[in-house]
Amino acid sequence: MKLAIEELARLPGVWRGGELEHAIHETVATGHAVLDRELPAGGWPLGTLSEVLHDGVGIGEVTFLAGALAQAARDARMLVWVNPPHIPYAPALAEAGLPLECCTVIEPAHREDALWSAEQALRSGACGAVLLWLANAMPGESRARTDDYAWLRRLQMAAQAGRSMAVLFRSTAAESSSTPAHLRVVLTRSADALELRIPKRRGPPLVVPIRIDLRSRTRAPMLEPRGAPQATPVPVPADHARPLPRIAA
Repeated sequence: MKLAIEELARLPGVWRGGELEHAIHETVATGHAVLDRELPAGGWPLGTLSEVLHDGVGIGEVTFLAGALAQAARDARMLVWVNPPHIPYAPALAEAGLPLECCTVIEPAHREDALWSAEQALRSGACGAVLLWLANAMPGESRARTDDYAWLRRLQMAAQAGRSMAVLFRSTAAESSSTPAHLRVVLTRSADALELRIPKRRGPPLVVPIRIDLRSRTRAPMLEPRGAPQATPVPVPADHARPLPRIAA
């Protein structure tokens, strides 16, 4: 028996191309109502791979995710940073509500080590979120390759297995490449705000950028450049002033 279009639209996993999908993935609120309204199911997805495309470091590419990361770390789940371009700044993380005892930084020697580490962390089920950077060159490499669709597919499957928030940071040059990620956002900085487009989501793309104010999140950048002067001091409890655990993979 043939089903009417209205009946098909009510089936699990089916939605109209011009509408946001609402039921597939568990989500966490980002803390930005204007962004949550534009995301399928009203929040940042768990159990899937997402991509954040941006040029330049420290424009707020991690800060805008602080609310979602804090939610992902509930129940003492780990927040793993794989190959970040700068050292995560512990006082700023604590100010944004991220539990430092749950944060671990992995410093891989090679691109394959970074991908493997991210995959294992995601698949373990112990991580609420895994943040992965491949855009910055690693020791012994002339450039970082971020177009390996098969590896990204593995990360997608690992995130699904571990019910983890997987975020891959890439340059905006990757926007023209295909990806298995269910969500892709593009960021640009404008004064104290971010302008955000969503070229890929479970629904129509968001072409007209939305603005996200970052001033209420943290007074210091979450990624502290190596060798840079210390950021403006942020009052935090004494036990939050220690460095984050770092692992050489």
